Amino acid sequence: MASYLIDLRKLIGNRLILLPAVAAVIHDEAGRLLLQEKSSGEAWSLPAGAIEPGETPREAIIREVMEETGLVVTSTSILGVFGGREFRYVYPNGDQVEYVVTLFKCQIGDGNGVWTDSETKSIRYFTPDDMPPLALPYPTSTLFGRD
Repeated sequence: MASYLIDLRKLIGNRLILLPAVAAVIHDEAGRLLLQEKSSGEAWSLPAGAIEPGETPREAIIREVMEETGLVVTSTSILGVFGGREFRYVYPNGDQVEYVVTLFKCQIGDGNGVWTDSETKSIRYFTPDDMPPLALPYPTSTLFGRD
């Protein structure tokens, strides 16, 4: 995906692009939510990322979680699809995106918790009361299963 986005950015610069993406909702046994702290100093986020050309959303979530957390997951359900103005984001380099995010509930199957993605500084589980603000405004009720 990096080369695809790099090529696209060469053509359009920092202008806004609509970007299909996935994000994972992963809970521990206590019901806490797994979040990723970014190395760049950006806000905390769910394990997430863009869908690569030719990749299904389900394939993308498995790949992104492995890269960003070192965990092997299976997706158990889709919790929702989010987008629109609230899901616009400007990166520190000025690149503008508007995500269309498929939010997957995932279950950990295996993995050592050692990520390969340089974007990750740390991963940690949070309760609704102690979680930091997220980069994107997912509803807390959806993240913690309170409908």
